[in-house]
Amino acid sequence: MYNNFEICDMPLSLKSNRTRVERFLADSGLRLEDVDYYAAVTDDDGNIIAGGGLQGNVIKCIAVGEAARDTGMSNKLISHLIGMANQQGADTVKVFTKPDNRTVFESMGFKIIASAPCAILMENGMRGISRYTSYLRTVRGDRPDGAAAIVMNANPFTRGHRYLVEQAALGASTLYVIAVREDRSTFSYAERLAMIQAGCKGLDNVVVVEGSDYAISELTFPTYFLKQVTDATDTHITLDLDLFARHIAPALGVTTRYVGSEPIDRLTARYNELMQALLPQHGIAVKTVERLMQDRQPVSASRLRQAMADGSFKRAGEIAYASTVPYLIAHMATDALRAELHTTPKPGLVDRNDNGAHKDMDLALMNRSIDALQPYFVKLALLGNDATLPSSEEVRQIGLEAELAMLNATGGVNTHRGALFSMGLTTLAAAWCMENSGNIDEKQLRGLIMQVAAGFAPTAGTHGNDAVNAHRVTGALDLAKAGYEQLFNVWLPAYGRLLDEDADTARHRLLLLIMSQLDDTNVIHRVGYEQAQQVKQEARTLLDNYSTAGMETLNRDYIARNISPGGSADMVALTLFIHALLN
Repeated sequence: MYNNFEICDMPLSLKSNRTRVERFLADSGLRLEDVDYYAAVTDDDGNIIAGGGLQGNVIKCIAVGEAARDTGMSNKLISHLIGMANQQGADTVKVFTKPDNRTVFESMGFKIIASAPCAILMENGMRGISRYTSYLRTVRGDRPDGAAAIVMNANPFTRGHRYLVEQAALGASTLYVIAVREDRSTFSYAERLAMIQAGCKGLDNVVVVEGSDYAISELTFPTYFLKQVTDATDTHITLDLDLFARHIAPALGVTTRYVGSEPIDRLTARYNELMQALLPQHGIAVKTVERLMQDRQPVSASRLRQAMADGSFKRAGEIAYASTVPYLIAHMATDALRAELHTTPKPGLVDRNDNGAHKDMDLALMNRSIDALQPYFVKLALLGNDATLPSSEEVRQIGLEAELAMLNATGGVNTHRGALFSMGLTTLAAAWCMENSGNIDEKQLRGLIMQVAAGFAPTAGTHGNDAVNAHRVTGALDLAKAGYEQLFNVWLPAYGRLLDEDADTARHRLLLLIMSQLDDTNVIHRVGYEQAQQVKQEARTLLDNYSTAGMETLNRDYIARNISPGGSADMVALTLFIHALLN
C-alpha cells in the first residue's frame, strides 16, 4: 500500500504544519519537542502516516501510524534522518525514544546508553559515549577509585560555586569538577569552562573536566535549560543520572557525588532528590553541601544575572568569585550594545522596527556582530586584569582581531568599529580598576581610559578621521583621549536622572541629548557638516517636546534624508555601560 512513499520536509514555522504534526504525535501518545527539522510521510489525502524530527544530531518525535507499521517505513524514515544529520557533520546520531522502539533502532545499529522507565537513550556511530569516556580515563590517569565529582553549570562561577568546591575537596582524595557543555546559557561554554578553571585554582586535589552531551545536556536533560518541571522532568533526570552512573563515574573512578542544597529552584531541588534516590543504587554516595549565604540569602548565579540585568555591576560583583569579574565586565559591555540596538524607535538607526537609513544592516546582522565581539571584550578584560596596565599596542592587536571577527560575521559590513574602540578601552580600564583597587572609581576609570588612548594614533583614511580633518570636530579618538569628558559630566548624570521615569524613555531621551551635543562624524560623512548641525537642532527640539510619535516621525525623515547618527548610538551604549559599571 505504501511502497512508493516519499519523505518530505515539514517546516514547522508554518502554523498549519505544526498543528498537523502535533495532532499526529498526540495520536501516538507523544508531544512535539524543539526540533530543527521535521520530516513526514503523508497518504493520498494529506494525512501524516509517519514522521520524525532532528535537533542537531538527536532524532526526536518519531512515530509511525498503525496502518504503516509493517511496511518498513520506520527504517527508511530513520535512515533519512541519519542521513540529514550526517550531512550536517554529525558522526554520531542519538535518539530519545520509547522502550517499545528499542528493537527497531537496534536493527539499525543503535545501542542503549541510558534507560529510564518511560524512555531510553540510544546512539550509533563510532565516536559517541566511548570517545568521551576514553577522554575521562585519560584525565584520570593512574588515580585510584574513590574520587568525588561535581557537575557544574556555573553561569557564571560565583563565590557559592567556589565554596561548594572547597567543601567537597576537603572530603575527597580527588574531586572532578565537570563543566556542563551547553551554549544556551548567558555565558558560553568556553567562558564557563574558563571561569571554572580559574575559580578552582589553588585547590591541588581538584581537576576540572570538560563537559559533553552526556552530563546535564540538552540531550539528556532538556527541561533543565527551560527551568520548568513537567511530567517529562523525572524521565530526563533519570536518563541523565543513569548516564552518569553507567559511564562517567566508572571512567573517573567516582564513588561520591557532591551537590549544593537548593532552597529556591524547584527543578534543581527535584534533581537533587532523585539523585539521592538513584545514585546509591549504583554504589555512588550523594553528599549535600549547604549553600553559602550572603545577606541572609543563598548565593546564586541567578541572583548575579539579575543584578547584571538590572544594570548593577556592584551587586553582581559582590556575588561573583574574583576570577569571574572580567567576564562580568565583558558581558555588561555587550549587554549595553544590545540595549542600545533594541531601543525602538530610533531616528535613522537600526532597531526592532526597521533598518533606519541603512541598506546593508538589519537587527539580525547587528546582533551577529555583537556576538562576534563578545570573546574579544573578554580578552580585553582579562588583559586588564593585571597589576601592570597593558600597552596600547597590546590593546590594538586584540582590537584588530575583534574587527576582523566582526567583519567575518557581517560579510564585510562595518557595524561596530567605533563602539569596539570606546567599549574596548572602557572594558580594559574597568577590569584594571577591579583587579588593583577592588572597585571601579569614576576618576580612576577616566584616567585609565585617557592613559591607554594616548598611545593610539589617528587612523588615516577613515570617514571619521576625514571629518575631523575637514571640519575640526572632535573625533572618536580625541573623545577617548579627553576621558569622555562630556559623557561623564553631562550624559551620565542626565541618564541617572532620566531613569527615575522609564528605562525605555530614558534611553530615547539620552540618545536625543547626545545627538543634540555630539559632532557625529557618521552624520557629517553622510550629509555634510551643515546638515549635521541641523540634526543637532532637530534632536534638541524633539528632546524638549519628547514623544514616541515624534521619534517615529524623525526616523521616517532621516531614512528619506539618509541620516544615521551612528556615533551618537555608540555613545549611548558607552553611557549605558559606564552607568552599569558605577552602580
